[in-house]
Amino acid sequence: MQDTARRNAAMLDEVDRGLIHALHIDGRAPFSRIGAVLGVSTQTVARRYRRLRADAALRVVGLADPHRAGRAQWLVRLTAGPHSAQDLAHALARRADTSWVKLASGGTEIIAVVHTPAGGAGGHSLLLHDIPRTAGITTVSAHYLLHSYLGGPTAWRGRAGTLTDRQQRQLAPEDSGRAATAGPSLTDADHALLTALQRDGRAGHAELAAATGWSPATVARRLTALQAGGVIFFDVEVDDAWFGATTQALLWMTVTPAHLEQVATTLAGHHELAFVAATTGRTNLVAHALCPDPAALHDYLTHRLGTLGAIHTLETAPVLRTVKGAGPIAPTGEGRRLPPRSG
Repeated sequence: MQDTARRNAAMLDEVDRGLIHALHIDGRAPFSRIGAVLGVSTQTVARRYRRLRADAALRVVGLADPHRAGRAQWLVRLTAGPHSAQDLAHALARRADTSWVKLASGGTEIIAVVHTPAGGAGGHSLLLHDIPRTAGITTVSAHYLLHSYLGGPTAWRGRAGTLTDRQQRQLAPEDSGRAATAGPSLTDADHALLTALQRDGRAGHAELAAATGWSPATVARRLTALQAGGVIFFDVEVDDAWFGATTQALLWMTVTPAHLEQVATTLAGHHELAFVAATTGRTNLVAHALCPDPAALHDYLTHRLGTLGAIHTLETAPVLRTVKGAGPIAPTGEGRRLPPRSG
């Protein structure tokens, strides 16, 4: 696995890395603009993009900001028997109200983000009904995501270290400096647009018009307004093994409340981490680490996290596989099924 990842990483040249970095800055940037910044032709960028989609699972996904969309996020940990965990993970991945479904801890633990309406119990079918009545699950814990310090629109630094400051400014959307409060609110009419962007964040205006029933001009205006106002953002999915990250782990930490903000902000600056968030529950801080190998993870835990005295407990859950990322997946196989989301 590590040898394969090293070979894959060696296959990524500066153009590939620059393209992925560019998509993190603006997931819908035209290939012509990316090519001009990278100093290559539009055709070269398009060809590299198609290759990375096929070989490295590259995909741009359009997502709504949870707070602006009136959504809450829960990080759910499920334990199941080794024979049922994979089927359960795939069943969760097929649902519209989940993202980032992972198999961890030797394949007996499933970790997933569950999206629910903010406030009240309405729409919490997965947490309140579907999971508790599913056979094979032995333990469940749900952690409300209170605040994200790293992740979402913020790319893992392992993917975003290629372009110069000048190149990044050239690629930034024209209205990227506008305050988020200036943006519009999401409406029911935006649902079809968001659904299409979740499948392919780079879908053309004509394709989005067909999905929404709007004209291409209306799609362009609405998309520009939502993106400029920070109501939606574009995430980039790619197999991180192509960047040499063969060892991944979720880190569950208990931090002195008075030092939580300081510790979380410090961790958000660590190159090894792709996600840092404050949560409810027995632990109050969670992070996602990506490292070249187990020795590098051990070095990070002992020499970097180990120096932060406010971290009282640390549980490390190795991630074996990501079953679902930020966007939806096409149903594959039969497997076990959780009851579908109602409504």
